[in-house]
Amino acid sequence: MGRKAYFNNKEFIDSAIQIIAEEGLGALTIAGLATRVTAPVGSVYHRFPSRDALVAELWLNIIESYQSEWLKILQTDGLNATLFCIEWVRSHPNEASVMLLYRLEDLTYGEWPEDLKKRALCLLEELHVGVAAFTKKQFGRVTKENIDRTLFAIHDAPMGILRRYMQENIIPPKYVADFVRETYEAVMKKAK
Repeated sequence: MGRKAYFNNKEFIDSAIQIIAEEGLGALTIAGLATRVTAPVGSVYHRFPSRDALVAELWLNIIESYQSEWLKILQTDGLNATLFCIEWVRSHPNEASVMLLYRLEDLTYGEWPEDLKKRALCLLEELHVGVAAFTKKQFGRVTKENIDRTLFAIHDAPMGILRRYMQENIIPPKYVADFVRETYEAVMKKAK
């Protein structure tokens, strides 16, 4: 019979997010994380093979949660999906600062553990399918120009302004939603 686990992955991941949000990625060490959770260093390494794998795991957890909700909204309303992004960042500032660490593509190749690569590839595929479906619904067909227009309106423009606040751990002011709404409405006018 195995020993009872005194700690769970969520405790380590939540503490790692706090450390990154409060002090930056450089402050996150396995020893520092173990100290914060009051666990032996071996307990961290038992769950995560390296610091990088830990960071990738917590990043993927955040993205899975965010993207799942965002894609549900995008199925019915692009503007609300875009505004959801702002509200999510406002209500999850610690997680938002971690979102800046990677792009999904970054975790699909290289030395990452295979399970992390598979999760990233799955998320990337879900994102492409969701954006293509919304683009087809919005414009009647999926073309490179229509995808670019959609991505600019629902991702690039909102993330462009939010990134400024996220990098400084500042909650974006509410008026940012007005800028994003105006941009979305201007960009997503159906091409004639």
